[in-house]
Amino acid sequence: MEKKGLAWSVLASVLLAVLPTVPTAAQSYKLVWADEFDVEGRPAEHWSYEQGFVRNHELQWYQPQNARVVSGVLQITGRLESVTNDRYDATSRDWRRNRQEARYTSACLTTSRSFNFRYGRLEVRARIPVSSGAWPAIWTLGNRWGWPACGEVDVMEFYRVPPATMGIHHDTEGSSNERTMPIILANACWQGQQGGDEWNTCRVPFTHFTDTDSDWASKFHTWRMDWTPDAIRLYLDDELLNDIPTAQANNGGGRHHDVNPFSNDVDGFGQYILLNLAIGSSGGSVDETAFPLLYEIDYVRVYQAQ
Repeated sequence: MEKKGLAWSVLASVLLAVLPTVPTAAQSYKLVWADEFDVEGRPAEHWSYEQGFVRNHELQWYQPQNARVVSGVLQITGRLESVTNDRYDATSRDWRRNRQEARYTSACLTTSRSFNFRYGRLEVRARIPVSSGAWPAIWTLGNRWGWPACGEVDVMEFYRVPPATMGIHHDTEGSSNERTMPIILANACWQGQQGGDEWNTCRVPFTHFTDTDSDWASKFHTWRMDWTPDAIRLYLDDELLNDIPTAQANNGGGRHHDVNPFSNDVDGFGQYILLNLAIGSSGGSVDETAFPLLYEIDYVRVYQAQ
């Protein structure tokens, strides 16, 4: 998950002059960066793209052409189509190279080359696919030190887990998807004291939302990260899902791995944004009858405190 990013985009300087302030009870914020996806066609130039097989032994091949702006929303489309792996090597031990082809395609967009931020509010309004195999996400990564020392915040992931991980007993018979349950996840990751990855994770059963609204999956919802030097708070439609003290992440970057990726004053350091639709892996067995998969993002907005 190694990524590199720059501090601010040209877009941000324009938005600072013209975009409104958003007040809250405890803090007032000013919009400093946004994409409203108002221009049809290819997403704006401040988005860059991952390519090919990337992480987690996922099944999709990432490519830019699976991301388009249509009728005021960014559409990331998962397609059932074969793509030849141009890095194929049957003798390689790297799963990214020893797969001859991909059966599915999708897209991952990032602001790694154009924009990152430190502290403030990230808000994304989106409608996610929830069929088996779909793994949509909204997340951020630090722009230096490599993973996990850079810090990762998963504002939203939707995928499947064994019920036992949620403390739920379930009959082990049936298909692989009948032995899993869908969840909404909100978490953060950093480098632990022993050098591995440590997590603060909240898994919410999908039924928590659908039991109160059976049409939940057909609607747009708002995910939010409020980030201060002391805490990262993750919300879904204003419901607090996870409250993460940043002091938990005192191990991380720097020469001595002692720089907290969520609370520091390192010049130029910040988190950049990723939007992606993975297929398979934690998404579960793929339901090919559900294709094409459609992940829609209405807007992405970043605010900072005044």
